Amino acid sequence: MRLGFIGCGNMATAILGGVLKKGLLRPDEIIASALHQTTLDRVKETYHIHTTTDNCLAAQADIVILAVKPQFYEQVIRGIRDIITETQLIVSIAPGKSIDTITGWFGKSIKLIRTMPNTPAMVGEGVTAVCPAGSVTDEELKEVCALFEACGTTEIMPERLIDAVPAVSGSSPAYVFMFIEALADGAVRDGIPRTQAYRLAAQAVLGSAKMVLETGRHPGDLKDMVCSPAGTTIEAVAALEREGFRNAVLAGMKACSDKTKEMR
Repeated sequence: MRLGFIGCGNMATAILGGVLKKGLLRPDEIIASALHQTTLDRVKETYHIHTTTDNCLAAQADIVILAVKPQFYEQVIRGIRDIITETQLIVSIAPGKSIDTITGWFGKSIKLIRTMPNTPAMVGEGVTAVCPAGSVTDEELKEVCALFEACGTTEIMPERLIDAVPAVSGSSPAYVFMFIEALADGAVRDGIPRTQAYRLAAQAVLGSAKMVLETGRHPGDLKDMVCSPAGTTIEAVAALEREGFRNAVLAGMKACSDKTKEMR
């Protein structure tokens, strides 16, 4: 199998790095394009894959991942659509761009899989929502899932739900980083050195997430485990609730979802 990337940003390099680390493909089986030669030189030096400034690399690949920003999708697709065949798999990672929209830009029937990954893929802890078009076989879906599972986990879901994914996982690392930063600021206020405060806050978030995933227990149940009667934690929880902690998160997610819908 040959894998092609159109675009060599953070998400593309996270995926190809995971694929190479897991030994799913050899460097000579991967080709990537980018607008700037400096980007390609850096990628080639790091991963030793084939690189080019010509997006027509798509003709050489069995699976083509469109890893450019959403606003450039139509332009890029119109530049490659004449060389794409019905046997190739096209993988989209753009929020808000539906299967019908992307297929319309190609102007013909294609094998298309929509995905919504997130930046923790850069450290092997990403989660990617995967939505195949009707023409994609089970075996082809497994192949694409394996690529994304090289840098995290995957969740297969219908297209009617995928536009809700950016709010809960695609964009949410930004919210989590803000939370870690806020925790560290509070620790610094109490006298803890900032570097140590970031380590304490980040490890607490990492450990809490692992507890949710590995125990299978409801987050509210795990929260209750920490909240002793008349203790320090329940005082903190009460203060967060008074300040609208949950409502702020829900409002942020709605803003994200609304913006995703505007991008259709």
